Amino acid sequence: MRNYDVWTLAHKLVLFVYREILVCFPPGEQYNLRLQTKRAAYSVPLNFVEDGGRNTGKDFAHFLDNPVGSLQQLRYASLFAHDLEYISREKYQHLGLITDEVKAN
Repeated sequence: MRNYDVWTLAHKLVLFVYREILVCFPPGEQYNLRLQTKRAAYSVPLNFVEDGGRNTGKDFAHFLDNPVGSLQQLRYASLFAHDLEYISREKYQHLGLITDEVKAN
């Protein structure tokens, strides 16, 4: 999977979420918004890995739907975290740019 540009971008997205976003959440969010944000982030490259080897058109369409849904969940979780003032505007905007880049590829 590492030869695919989209997988590489998705992997960078997860690293950004882990290094820059999740560390900003307060301890009380450990099992709530923080966990949902983490799951949405790592499910993007995991879905590419899981579904990427399938060959039929139907499987390929499903292959694209799962990561896009996870990206949408991540976008909302980051908006919510920003509105709760857990993450800065800059981090929120940067995360938006990365998610848009993954979706564009």
